[in-house]
Order: sequence, then structure tokens, then C-alpha cells
Amino acid sequence: MPLSLKFRSVLKKKLRNRQKAFGAWTSLAHPSITEIFCRMPIDFLGIDIEHSTISQEQSQRIIAASQAAGVACLPRIASHNAEMTKRLLDSGADGLIVPMVNSVKETQKLLKWCKYPTSGARSFGISRAQGYGYDFDDYVKTWNDSSVFIPQIESIEAVENIEGILAAEDVDGVMIGPYDISGSLGIPGQLDHKRVVDAAQKVIAACKKAGKACGTQVVDPDPKNIQAAFSAGYTFVILSSDVFLLWNWTEKVGRMVKKWA
Repeated sequence: MPLSLKFRSVLKKKLRNRQKAFGAWTSLAHPSITEIFCRMPIDFLGIDIEHSTISQEQSQRIIAASQAAGVACLPRIASHNAEMTKRLLDSGADGLIVPMVNSVKETQKLLKWCKYPTSGARSFGISRAQGYGYDFDDYVKTWNDSSVFIPQIESIEAVENIEGILAAEDVDGVMIGPYDISGSLGIPGQLDHKRVVDAAQKVIAACKKAGKACGTQVVDPDPKNIQAAFSAGYTFVILSSDVFLLWNWTEKVGRMVKKWA
């Protein structure tokens, strides 16, 4: 049986049923961080390759650590790159989170790289994902239906094209990037601006209508903030990240230390 078919399928079912789901997020390369995060009852671990120095080899170690703990792993690729997509999937990733997906055309191109024929054009190979050959037939047979694909909606262009993006059958849900949306609107960092809030609500409403998941990241994951995200209409929440946690801790401890400085 493929390495993580069971929990990959469970995650996909949750997303498609718009059930509440939780993710953790790592931007640092050491698999020990992944092992710590995966002691939480999370549904998936995201790897931020886009805004980090995490390499292909390091990604595979993180994927392996996550799956060893029974948690699906969804790397976020750095760009729309066919080679990176192929290598991460062959390393055993359970799917992908893809930044800056702005159009139906981009969605179709990315899905073509992710899925095997006849749904896509992913090439066949033997690597960790296929159990180095032992699971090849089962992996190939189940991959298209079990793998997860989540484009990020991070521009006003993507917001305007959201219905078409969600119409692609193999899109399981989307993740909103409010910072980048604010930038594309010419009001960078103004996350509470009505235009940014309205853009997010348009995506949330479209996901509900299409019956697909909609996610966000909660930088400070306390009960109030998590409930606010679900009340706004999000169906999955990424709980901070290793970088945010360390940053918050050092700020807090730094203020404390200054009292004795």
C-alpha cells in the first residue's frame, strides 16, 4: 500500500466535505520540528518552500517525518515550476499548496503537472512516493483520486477568477493570502481594509457555493482567533508556524530580559 494513502484520503475527504481541519506550518528545515508539531491532532503539515531556504532533500526528510507520525504533508512550492512539482511529489508529498494562482489557465497547467494521465501529464517514475517500486501499481492507481491540490488566492485577479478556479474538479479547496491581496489592491498591509475583507468574503462565499474548502493562517492561534476564522466561513486553519512561534517567544522574553539589562 502507498506510504500515506490512508491519511491522505482522510484529509481529502475532510476538505471536500468542508469539515473543520487544522494544519501546522514549518519554514525551518529540521525534521525534529515536524515531529514536535505532529504530536498535535493536526490533519496536515505544510512546508513553506516559497519563503524559506528548505531544499529538495530537506523537504523529503520533513515529508518522511510527517508521514511517520501519521500526518499528511503538503509542501508549498516556491513557484509554478514543473521540475519542483515532480520532485516533491516523487518524494512522497500528499499533494501541494501552490502560491499565486491567478487564473483558470494557471490552475489547469498546475493540475496537469500534478496528476497522472489521463487526468494530467505527470510522468511515471520510481522513487520514495512509489515505495521505490514496491507500491508502484497501487500508488499510480490511487494517486489521482487521493492527492490534494490547494491553490492560494493572493491577488485581486485571482479573486475575480475564483469561480473558474474552483470549477476545476481536482481543486480541493483554496487558501486565502490577505497580505498579498492587500498588496495587489495598492493598500499593502491594510488587512482590515474593507476592500481586502470584501475580497476574502467573495472567495469564502464562492467556496461554499462550490462545496470546497477555504483556508487561512492564524498567526496567533488562541481559541478566540480560531473561532473567529471559522465564524468568518473558513473551513481549515493553519496554526501559526515555527518562525512565528519563535518570533513571538523571543519578543516576549526579550521584553522581560530588558527589565534586568
